[in-house]
Amino acid sequence: MARYVHEIRDPIHTFIRLDDADRRVLNSRPFQRLRHIHQLATTYLVYPGATHRRFEHSLGVMELASRIFDVVTHPGNVGDDVRNVLEPLSRTDRKTYWRRVVRMAALCHDLGHLPFSHAAEDKLLPDEWNHERLTQEIICSSEMREIWNSGEPPLRHEHIVKLAVGPKKAKDLKFTAWEEILAEIIVGDAFGADRMDYLLRDSHHAGVAYGKFDHHRLIDTLRILPAAQADKKTRSGLPALGMEEGGIQSAEALMFARYFMYSQVYFHRVRRICDIHLTDFLMDWLPEKCFSTNIEEHLRMTDNGVTDAMWKAAHDENMPGHAHARRIVLREHFKTIYERNAEDAEINPAAADLVYGKLTEKYGKKFFRRDPLRHRSSATDFPVRMRDGKILSSISVSEALKNMPVIVFDRVFADRLLFDRARDWFEENRESIIVRPVAEEENDG
Repeated sequence: MARYVHEIRDPIHTFIRLDDADRRVLNSRPFQRLRHIHQLATTYLVYPGATHRRFEHSLGVMELASRIFDVVTHPGNVGDDVRNVLEPLSRTDRKTYWRRVVRMAALCHDLGHLPFSHAAEDKLLPDEWNHERLTQEIICSSEMREIWNSGEPPLRHEHIVKLAVGPKKAKDLKFTAWEEILAEIIVGDAFGADRMDYLLRDSHHAGVAYGKFDHHRLIDTLRILPAAQADKKTRSGLPALGMEEGGIQSAEALMFARYFMYSQVYFHRVRRICDIHLTDFLMDWLPEKCFSTNIEEHLRMTDNGVTDAMWKAAHDENMPGHAHARRIVLREHFKTIYERNAEDAEINPAAADLVYGKLTEKYGKKFFRRDPLRHRSSATDFPVRMRDGKILSSISVSEALKNMPVIVFDRVFADRLLFDRARDWFEENRESIIVRPVAEEENDG
């Protein structure tokens, strides 16, 4: 086991311990850049304490991923049916190597994030690019490969990439069953250390309780399980990351924490419209109307530069993006004029689309923004070992997970300059705007 000689105080995990090899990554230029990338984009405009950065989150992910690895690979927690399939579990030298890969991949999983993280990624990167692909490029860069090669033993950069990005985002790479499980430990949908840390850390800094759950109990009950009985179709009978029955309530708490954090924090209406204004500003401010995928240019671009540019543009009408910058800096953001609700959705599921269409038709598109959001159920199926030894699907074990609600928001925002007038007009004409679909009306007739 590694000897940790450095420690960092952390509000979530108390101490995060590092050895000299960890410190080399920590001190690298790509990782130090994360000190200047907000974890939650413009959320601090709603929750003032949410100014934490990707830097400390990545440290937290490394800490949790290390704990999970130690639990699920402990000899007492691994059955012969799994040990015989996953060769590294039987060799101390291979476990030591892969533990280091897990730590490095956890540290580096967010290196590719753009300024303000997810706020503008979808619209401001070229097609087929995302922050995971940028992360992959950075991990494979000569600068980082020099660090990987300096360790004892040297680490293969392709192993780090696979675990940092995961099979869903690195579809061009081939994963072994072992690599899939280790990637699941870091970026997995069910128990990824990334998800655990961001829920705990974001709720702490935002000052809300929604993201808290018993992660100690959850981690202690995680296991690598033979998945043949639980998930034969999707996993072809290969082992998968799952848990003992005694941890199912902690898993439910994690999934509901994610549900509430999305509905109350990540999808907060003011945060969402500020992200939209930020995207509009960046499209005006960036020379090519999108971020560069050149790694050197990427490493030079941080929130600091964007914030400085916004501040200047907000106070100078001749600068690109002036109007959008004012909306963020001077709190002149658009206001919510319509939000999807169950009553309107029953009349017409496309109610928000109808409202947006009529408002823009009357007043012009520049005065409105629409923000449709649909986040799939937070519940993910995973194997659960029951007390009698049977392995079942988590969805069959837990009614809570089976019925996890889907998060749906659809909002229309209006410029403050005509908000009152537009709202009055909409309310006067509401019944003629939100009408049943034509085909449905014909059937009724």
